[in-house]
Parts: sequence; C-alpha cells; structure tokens
Amino acid sequence: MTAHTTAPLLRIKTPDDVPPSADCVVIGGGIVGGCAAWWLARAGQKVVLVEKGWVGAEQSSRNWGWCRQQNRDARELPLSTRSLDLWAQMAAEIGDPLGFRRCGLLYLSNDEVEIEGWAKWGRFAKGVGVDTRMLTASEADARGTATGKRWKGGVWSPTDGIADPVRAAPMIAQGVMQLGGHVVQKCAARGLELEAGRVAGVITEKGVIRTNAVVVAGGAWAASFMHQLRVAFPQAAVRSSILAVAPGAQGLPDALHTAPVSVTRRGDGGYTLAISGRANLDPTPGALMGARHFIPMFARRWRALRPGGLQGWASRFETRRRWALDRPTPMEQARVLDPRPSASLINLTLTRARALLPGLRDVPVQAAWAGYIDSTPDGVPVIDASVGIPGLVLAAGLSGHGFGIGPGVGHLVADMILGRTPITEVAQYRLARFSGSQWGKVAEF
Repeated sequence: MTAHTTAPLLRIKTPDDVPPSADCVVIGGGIVGGCAAWWLARAGQKVVLVEKGWVGAEQSSRNWGWCRQQNRDARELPLSTRSLDLWAQMAAEIGDPLGFRRCGLLYLSNDEVEIEGWAKWGRFAKGVGVDTRMLTASEADARGTATGKRWKGGVWSPTDGIADPVRAAPMIAQGVMQLGGHVVQKCAARGLELEAGRVAGVITEKGVIRTNAVVVAGGAWAASFMHQLRVAFPQAAVRSSILAVAPGAQGLPDALHTAPVSVTRRGDGGYTLAISGRANLDPTPGALMGARHFIPMFARRWRALRPGGLQGWASRFETRRRWALDRPTPMEQARVLDPRPSASLINLTLTRARALLPGLRDVPVQAAWAGYIDSTPDGVPVIDASVGIPGLVLAAGLSGHGFGIGPGVGHLVADMILGRTPITEVAQYRLARFSGSQWGKVAEF
C-alpha cells in the first residue's frame, strides 16, 4: 500500500491581486463556485472568484468523477438531468477537455432487496424521462464479464457519465478568465461588508472588493462562514478515503458500482477505487452543535460510518467561533483540507477491488487520499437567495453529489443573481426547510 499522498490536481496560474469592485464575487473555487462564476461571466457579469487555497483542491478533485441521474433523490433529479447537458455545453465552449463523456454507469448486485430498490427508482425515473435499464441476470453477467462472477441483476444507465476531477474545476476557472472574469487563489474571504443589511462588499485577505452580490460556495467551510453572518446553516462532514491505481488494467467498465467496491476510469487510464457510503465521522464543533439536525441521517446510515479522530477538529473548518476580519482566519491556516485517509479502509478497498476485478491484481497503487464530504441533514443541497441577507446566495451542502451537478447548480445560482427564470424549481433547495424536524426527509438514494 502506498503512503498518503494528496489527490492529483491540475494547477493553474491566476493573478495575485483583487480588483476594487465587481458585479458579483463568488467565494470558493470548487466545481460549484467555478461553474457559478462561469455562467455569470458568460452572461456579461464582471465576476471575481476567490479561493483560499488552490482551485479545485478540496472535494472537487477528491471525488469519483461521476455525473449521474441514476438513483438520485427526486428533489435533485431535474438538476442532475440538466447538468449532464450543461457539462457537454461547458466543455464545448471552454475548448479544453473536462474529461466529460456519457460512458454509461453500470450497477451490479446479488442482493434482491437492492435490485428491487433500483427497480422501484427506475419505475419512477422512467416516468420523468430518464433512460435507466434494469438488467436480467444474464444481461448483468454479460456486462460484468470483467468480474468473472455471476450476478442476479443490475442497472445500466446509458446517458450518465463521468468527468475528470483532476482537470474540471481548474479548467472551468480558466474558462472564467477567458470570459473576462477574475480568479484569485490563496485569497481567503474573511467576511462581508453590509450596508442597511444588504451586501456591499467582500473582505478578503488581499483587500475589500465592493459588490452588491455574493455567492458562498465554500464547501465544507460554508457553515462556519455563514455563522460569522449569524445565519444558521446545519452542515456536517464525513471523511471519505479513496485510492487510485495506475494504468494497465484492460477490459474494465468505465464506471462500475457494486456493494463491495466501486471503480471509475480516470483520465490517465488508471482507476479510482472506493466503497460507496463508507466514511469516518470526525467529531467537530459544528457536528456536535448541529447533532439534533443529523440524527435521522445518522440513524439511517450508521452502518456505513466509523468513528474518526481529531483531524477535523484541528483543521477548524467547522469552527463555531467568530473570527476577526483584520487578522488571519482558520481558512488561511488550513488553505487546503488534506486529511489522512483511513489506512484500514484503503486496504479493505484495495482488497475488495482486486477480488472483484482480477485485472487489477497486478496494477500498482498510485495514490491514496481523503476528503471531507459536507452534507445537509436531508442529503439535498442548499441553493438559496433568501437566507436573510439581500444580495447573498448560498450554494453548499452538496452531500457528495456536487461534482456531477456542479454545472446545474452554477447555472441556477446565476439565474438567482441575474433574476432569470430558474432552470429548475428551487423550493426544495431552500435553507428554511431545516426549521422543523428532519425525520422522514433524508434522501432515499
């Protein structure tokens, strides 16, 4: 097993200074922030994207790369469907490969309860126009020949696909600059300036940017940032551990999910390996203070979670203390969340992958890393322009789905900023939904 290395990432060059003013400032250079900035710049806005570390360096480069409709919660499915088209549009217009392709996603199982769950979702999804195909045992065997195993059934979702986490967020940020936008790395946004309760500017470590519109797309940091503004945003994060193997395996599906392990072909021809849903729960101030919101989710998913350590606490990304705006903040002290992966989970993942796919047995490991997946209490993101501060849009809590739906979330944010008709309904994404009990609201898939 290889030692801990950070997730691979394409680094881009950006200016060092911030402009004095902008039509909109986007805080957070992950896939959601980058897409929001791109759609705004494309609409002619003078947009500034600020990132405390490196563009795409946190969960946007640490995920599987799946862009799927399959098994999405009904509240998120329309956004997922639109995002697939927007991935293709953005890739064509940016003019540099984002690694997006509709290669199809393959699900295989020997669990009849799991198969029936997929079939139930498929009956719903077909009613809203999603192409999802249940596989008989013989069809599953034919598509899963690389496993050398027999299967009771599965699903093939031909219009779903993958993109490249190594390149996507950085190249979208490059696209923002091509459209005349401004991107600044190693520039933490410490807080906002308000006038008569409205957004008037963003205070960054490199100076104040005057603006009337701000997007908070800070990923795992979003709740702590909103706390400084006295806006309660329930958010918790789990530490997911992933590894990548080198190129060399032949005949494997581009994207395969099974209960023991899931595999995804990477842009370099290697594969990302992970166990779906398995993660460590590192205690943090935010998680402890917001525990009542997350009890239903943890009650549903406790079998997949393991107790973690104090990495999350030490990194302070879920702090609930207020910070001064004229001094370095926790974001400048931990510019990139790069936690250690769980060695036991990495070893289990590799063992399962090599048992499932004989073609991986002689392929060496390239890297192993971890990342913090931020979640809302119901597993559905918050995308909301009505959080109590006019001019502020919150887009966070993507719950492990952010990479695939990033283009759609970014477009929806731009719709809100520009006052356009939104590409999907927005009521299901409002922050106010967390004011009541969360029992019965956790995402089904």
